[in-house]
Amino acid sequence: MEFDDTVRLRLRRYVRLVTEALGMTGESSYVEAGRPARAYLAVDGWVEDFPDRDVALLWNDEDGWSAAVETHGGEDLRVIAWMGGEPTPPPRAVAKWAATFLNDAQKHHDVRFAVA
Repeated sequence: MEFDDTVRLRLRRYVRLVTEALGMTGESSYVEAGRPARAYLAVDGWVEDFPDRDVALLWNDEDGWSAAVETHGGEDLRVIAWMGGEPTPPPRAVAKWAATFLNDAQKHHDVRFAVA
């Protein structure tokens, strides 16, 4: 696959559509249309096993979507889930998959600082 401006623009559009399906703005995302093509999308919310870590969705043209959490030591992201299937599923399918493990950021905030 040749990575010209057309491919780069298509990838940016695809990531934007996924961002919109997630109900986010995409302000914390980037696309790298090299070999391999990749995308990073910071998402709102948290995951059960890592409640104090930032969550991101990662994409590459071979494996498709995965979910990862930031590490405390500033190392590489730790992948915690793979979507599987085709590399470029419909944006709504990505959002539905992400909803299976993402918890609402506000719920985490309320639980953590609730007064008994």
